[in-house]
Amino acid sequence: MTNPGSIVRFRQRLWALLPSASPDHVTLRPLTGSDDETLTLYRRLIDLIGYTLPSERITPAAFPLPDADHVADAASAHLLWQAARLSLREGATPFRSLGRISIRPRTYQFVPLLMALRLDPVRLFIADDVGVGKTIEALLVARELLDRGEISRFCVLCPPALCEQWSKELAEKFNLDAVIVRSGTVSQLERQVPPGATIYESFPVQVISIDFVKTERNRHQFLQFCPDLVIVDEAHGAAAAQGRGQQERHALVQDVARKPRRHLILLTATPHSGIEEAFRSLLGLVRPEFADWRLDALSDAQRSELARHFVQRTRRDIEQGWEAIACFPQREPQDETYELSEGYRRLFERTYQFCFEIVQTGEHLDARRRRVRSWGALSLLRCVMSSPAAAVATLASRGALVFDSDDEADFRPFVFEVTEERATDESPTPPLDATVETLPDADRRRLRELARMARDLFGPDHDAKLRRAVELTRHLIDEGFHPILWCRYVATAEYVADQLQRDLPDNVQVACVTGRMGDEERQARIAELDADRPRVLVATDCLSEGVNLQSLFTAVVHYDLPWNPNRLEQREGRVDRYGQPAPRVRVIRFFGRDNPVDGAVLDVLLNKARTIHRTLGTYVPVPEESESVTQAVLEALFLRGRRTPGAQLTLDLGIPAVEELHRRWDRDVDRERVNRTRFAQRALKPEDVQRELEATDAVLGDPSAVRDFVLETAQRLNLPITPDPKRANVFRVSLAPDALRALPDAIRMELPDPSSSAARRTNPFWSISFVSPTPEGAEYVGRNHRFVTALAQFLFEEALERSETAIARRCGAIRTHAVQETTTILLLRVRYMLEYPNAQPILSEEVLALGYRDHGSEMHWLDHGAALSLLASARPAANIPLEEKQTILRQALARIGEWRPVQGGAWGDDHPIQSGIRQWIDRRAADLTEAHKRIRQAVALRVRGLEMTPQFPPDLLGVVVLERADTRR
Repeated sequence: MTNPGSIVRFRQRLWALLPSASPDHVTLRPLTGSDDETLTLYRRLIDLIGYTLPSERITPAAFPLPDADHVADAASAHLLWQAARLSLREGATPFRSLGRISIRPRTYQFVPLLMALRLDPVRLFIADDVGVGKTIEALLVARELLDRGEISRFCVLCPPALCEQWSKELAEKFNLDAVIVRSGTVSQLERQVPPGATIYESFPVQVISIDFVKTERNRHQFLQFCPDLVIVDEAHGAAAAQGRGQQERHALVQDVARKPRRHLILLTATPHSGIEEAFRSLLGLVRPEFADWRLDALSDAQRSELARHFVQRTRRDIEQGWEAIACFPQREPQDETYELSEGYRRLFERTYQFCFEIVQTGEHLDARRRRVRSWGALSLLRCVMSSPAAAVATLASRGALVFDSDDEADFRPFVFEVTEERATDESPTPPLDATVETLPDADRRRLRELARMARDLFGPDHDAKLRRAVELTRHLIDEGFHPILWCRYVATAEYVADQLQRDLPDNVQVACVTGRMGDEERQARIAELDADRPRVLVATDCLSEGVNLQSLFTAVVHYDLPWNPNRLEQREGRVDRYGQPAPRVRVIRFFGRDNPVDGAVLDVLLNKARTIHRTLGTYVPVPEESESVTQAVLEALFLRGRRTPGAQLTLDLGIPAVEELHRRWDRDVDRERVNRTRFAQRALKPEDVQRELEATDAVLGDPSAVRDFVLETAQRLNLPITPDPKRANVFRVSLAPDALRALPDAIRMELPDPSSSAARRTNPFWSISFVSPTPEGAEYVGRNHRFVTALAQFLFEEALERSETAIARRCGAIRTHAVQETTTILLLRVRYMLEYPNAQPILSEEVLALGYRDHGSEMHWLDHGAALSLLASARPAANIPLEEKQTILRQALARIGEWRPVQGGAWGDDHPIQSGIRQWIDRRAADLTEAHKRIRQAVALRVRGLEMTPQFPPDLLGVVVLERADTRR
């Protein structure tokens, strides 16, 4: 049997023979068609069947030469070259993954990939800022490892709310179909696997809910069949910390990391929660010895070793050091305020007085009861100042539960905003109930009176906060923004959404998403929004972590200020992130000028966080457990003497708890400043990456090449595609029945259904864009998009079938002013074997254009760039009759000669044109070898033995002859 890279015939079709991991197997990929048709065959079985069924034999073959009878012009051949190039998947350039992804990553997003290429196994901790694109960075590594054959399976462990998002990113951007594994999908997946097999071993790409698989019931089977690579998203939730869920996550990932050869990538924007031990527990997952290293006392050797595995960059690092153009939207921070209505001020004064008294009078209680009273007071005051709906929901349901001393830990989600845990947005009834258990009857009656007062404050006439929020939302919409209003409690979110629905114009969509909805219901509620109409989302913090909302929303309003600055950044990071199509986003801190609760949070936490961000370029987590932060707010509100009712609360920042919090925070800022300098990976040079990216674009096609190909092909197919008159870089594909009727089935099937909700118009269309980030309301169409793949595959196969109606032809001839003498351009598909020491060879491909001018005794060659430029720019200056064109091409093909496989010696040795092609391809292979070595050297890997070996003969895809316009025959 022939060598890998050769062309063979099997089942009356031409295939490329691929390298196989086992000598017992044969792997074939069709020369036309999709990679989904790749076959792996059992060699002995094929040999046996081939005796009786000749079509089942694998025999050597050659790519068919062009036919001079099917001739067109240079533009038609150029279109064929575009189709062939965009069909490539196994690109010959150093980054193999770029041939199979549908996005063009930014230069800075290749840094983790470069780091990964120098590690074996890959153990990475990616801690770039919120919104930088860590998902893309991690999946670039996964896709590259897959395409290099270094892994065969991988999974993503993530919070359950992010499963659909990861699955979508894998499918749309990386062309990987993943199954989602969580409680609601397991039964269905188990029905798809063979008897005795498990879902964890049966699917190559999986997105798994970490909270599903961490349990004792599920973790052992997962660990038994854990894949080669595991990506852990929101990894701060798997740090060693208090809480049963947190401990289970940490134990699971610790077991995953225990296998020395397993690849592991941790992702989080908040690696350091302020607790040194928690951060070191994450580092220990990368390498066990890291858990014992003191980060403030690292030796030079330790720092260098940690930098091989750990990358942490701010947006400022990226924009100043890696990108020449802006890759993030401009953030416009703004403060908006309101004043309490008279009725609400009375409610606050009564509530504050009640809370102040129960905290003061609780000083004689034991420590647990004293702590419970403080928590209950804070929870009550906070929900009352959130909204009258939250106040009523908390007070009206009080008394439903009874607590004993073992229930204290259950209060944490209601009182604290723990970064590592999923937010709880229900009313804080449990801590208030526990507080009431310690109160006399008179105080309980006072609570009922507070509930009555809150009921009377519903609506914008009595609730100035709500009234001002409606006005603010209307102004944002008028300015073209699509805002998210973040609320602390479900009751507040529903209350605000209901009022916005009543007061905003009918064309404005208002959606409300809270923790009472399941993950799928939340996703569906957001997906229902029409991107062509104004929209508002009212949400609780169930959506604030990890969920990408940048394609639909462009502003953030903190209706309730968070008590954790980390949460503030997570909220804003849902819209202010990589991939946001809008050039600017607005983020608004919304608070009462005479609301003491807001005043305490601003002065103790949020103003300090904003100052740090302006200085450092990123947020630094609060440096303590949530209890300590809450204690600082508690002391600011209650433990410095009674405030004058109705007066603005002016905090005494000399309070010991606040002073200690700020001191620790300042120390952490200093630590972060040093760490981000050390671990920003500045030793890697953007120009080294950019050079290889540009070379890859030349082989595979950049976004502008995709655009030109789609527009030209659509024009020849009579499919209307027109620029959107209102949006730059957006095109509208007509889905009208008349436009679709004559389209080939293979192309029409890849267009959206005209009857879908997005296309229900008198003149339906599909909005697309060839740029990323993609303008809102448009779908990104890259080189691997289903529509582009269908167009390229259809044109290429039609040309090979020699159809009389083929849009692209393999032969062309024109007379043009672009040349001064007859020039022949050859379109070649070249296969190479990329060989590494001690590794299986990898097949790579590219499509080249070579030109020559025959001067008799010598040939003058045009390189790829010059030949391609001629092919694209040459325009006919005189007509050539069809028969004359055919004669010109027959003569050219005769000079090129028969295109035989190598039988001995070097291919084309005895032929001037073929030997010139071989010499040029040999030089190109040497250039590619150097490019691969440069990337390996950029990450300090040994390059001895790396070689790109061309496989001869190349496929002669097309021939175009350009004659001088004044030539007379």
